[in-house]
Amino acid sequence: MNLVCKTALALTLGAATATTASAADELTIAIVNNGHMINMQKVAGAYAARTGIKLNWVSLEEGVLREQVTSDTATGGGQYDIINIGMQEAPIWGAAGWIEPLNFGDDYDLDDMLPAIRNGLSHEGQLYAAPFYGESSMVMYRKDLADAAGVSIKDNDSWDNIKAAAEAMHKPDEGVYGACLRGKPGWGDNMAFITTMVNSFGGAWFDKDMKPQLESQEWKDAINFYVDLLGNYGPPGSEGNSFNEILALYNEGKCGMWIDATIAASFLEVEGVAYAQSPNAGNPVGANWLWAWAMAVPAGSPNSEESMKFIEWATSKDYIKAVADHPEFGWGSVPTGTRASTYAYPEFQEAAGFAAAEMAAIESAAPEATDLKPYVGVQFAAIPEFPEVGGAVAQEMAAALSGAKSVDEALAAAQEAADAIMQEAGYY
Repeated sequence: MNLVCKTALALTLGAATATTASAADELTIAIVNNGHMINMQKVAGAYAARTGIKLNWVSLEEGVLREQVTSDTATGGGQYDIINIGMQEAPIWGAAGWIEPLNFGDDYDLDDMLPAIRNGLSHEGQLYAAPFYGESSMVMYRKDLADAAGVSIKDNDSWDNIKAAAEAMHKPDEGVYGACLRGKPGWGDNMAFITTMVNSFGGAWFDKDMKPQLESQEWKDAINFYVDLLGNYGPPGSEGNSFNEILALYNEGKCGMWIDATIAASFLEVEGVAYAQSPNAGNPVGANWLWAWAMAVPAGSPNSEESMKFIEWATSKDYIKAVADHPEFGWGSVPTGTRASTYAYPEFQEAAGFAAAEMAAIESAAPEATDLKPYVGVQFAAIPEFPEVGGAVAQEMAAALSGAKSVDEALAAAQEAADAIMQEAGYY
């Protein structure tokens, strides 16, 4: 049984006896080390000055963040007052009593929050984590390179056309790679992209009895395509690339296309970027993911009152305006994917050429359970065991991408690992 399952009862009991202080002199905040979170550290200086609260930032790579935050929260370690989590964790941790329910004032305007994002961070209608930004996934491509190569990329294009476009734009001798995609192992790294690709091929993580389906023909077809696409038209060492590494490559002009989080568009600095909805191999349901990096308060935190005040400010309309008015940032740098009102500002629409494509992706994401995918979640399964399952499979997919294993060998090992985890958890 994984860490989440083993410690739920202990934490729940511990939370019941913890006390809550009325004020705090300082808050320790664990955040993922991406652009919007880094920007927040500068914008929040005004909040610290106004309240007199010292803000201690712990900025971590997303895989490390997930491990540390899960371990600390599950055991009631108390290392952090505020934590970054997402849609996989929030409902599960809320139901287990690991994190505090969030209740804000009327001025917060909870109804302004995009329904898909709000629902994904709630359990039984109660919000447990407030979204700092939300995202889906889409194609971001260099239209100038595509035009020069005589290819086009359409909304919901076929994977075969995507491969043809990657091949046409691929000029490694000139430092340009046709397709840049996540390869770094992690349930929220390579598996985020891989799962949406598998979905689009008609595959799923589990069947109706929650038995892993990793050796299905759909998984084999998707992973063979993924390995072939990146192996032939991706940058060297793709098995080590996550969001930040590919963002750097893209901004250096080295990527023809990138299929990843819509939020990346806020940080693209090259000219000629165009956007398209995610490709699919015949099944568009689940071809683009749904996620939010959100802020939560560990249960029983002695500083929960001040933590919630900070979260209320950092995820509010006022914060959006604070970023827009900040001399280093502006409307093109505001966190997106959380509030309908953000997309209504003419200044934002003018600054964010990606806004319409991002909103279309978020609104078309399909996290609900279906006959094909009998669990909640798009690029993850909303069950406590998924981080362990996804982490084990991620290592095997990285091995297939690097050539250390064949695709069939990697999927067989992934199936064996996932099956053992699910059996130990008592699913069958």
